[in-house]
Amino acid sequence: MIKLYSFGPYFGLPDASPFVLKTMTLLKFAGLRYVEDHSGFGRAPKGKLPYIDDDGKIVADSTFIRLYLEKTYGIDFDAGLTAEQRAAGWAIEKMLEEHYYWLMVQARWIDDGNFARGPAQFFARAPALIRPLIKALIRKKIARSLTAQGLGRHSNDELAVLARRDIEALAVLLGDKPYLFGEAPSAADATAFAMVAESLIVELRSPLSEAVASRPNLVAYRDRVLAAYFPSYVVA
Repeated sequence: MIKLYSFGPYFGLPDASPFVLKTMTLLKFAGLRYVEDHSGFGRAPKGKLPYIDDDGKIVADSTFIRLYLEKTYGIDFDAGLTAEQRAAGWAIEKMLEEHYYWLMVQARWIDDGNFARGPAQFFARAPALIRPLIKALIRKKIARSLTAQGLGRHSNDELAVLARRDIEALAVLLGDKPYLFGEAPSAADATAFAMVAESLIVELRSPLSEAVASRPNLVAYRDRVLAAYFPSYVVA
């Protein structure tokens, strides 16, 4: 059975990371059974989660996990899509993963209130005496990463504009369809669902959460995927 290295449940979702949640969703779409291991972060091949162990084969990064599953298990997550739709799906994924995700990082880790309610909880197991230092060092490292990426150079108002544009684009592309390209989910839906669901965590308030919450079709999309694939996490 596939072992998925993950962080664990977080604020009513199966995992804290949108990339772990994306991978879980891909595994659900594929009908592949898996078990979770929450102790693997220190051994992560690329220093990040998720990664999987499939009978000794270690694969890191959610996108490479997808490609591995397709090759190894003969799965086509984009079955039934046209070449144009496959290309659009890839473009949607990368908008969310390479742009919107960094807006989520900023909202979670740089905003003091969100950090206290959210990521600060990740350090609960650190020794109390050095916990504040570890938190400060990690936040400083993330802030530097955001500056290097580019989004960390913008004001909060400018970041909000970008978040709304991403969410508007996603909402328009989804429209009134069950999934991004029709009645059945594709690979892009795993990413889109994960980003939408993580944005709607009520404890973490930001322009991202406001933008997603203002789009009823995206909220219904989150609820639909939860009901179909993660029924124990359905929002009451």
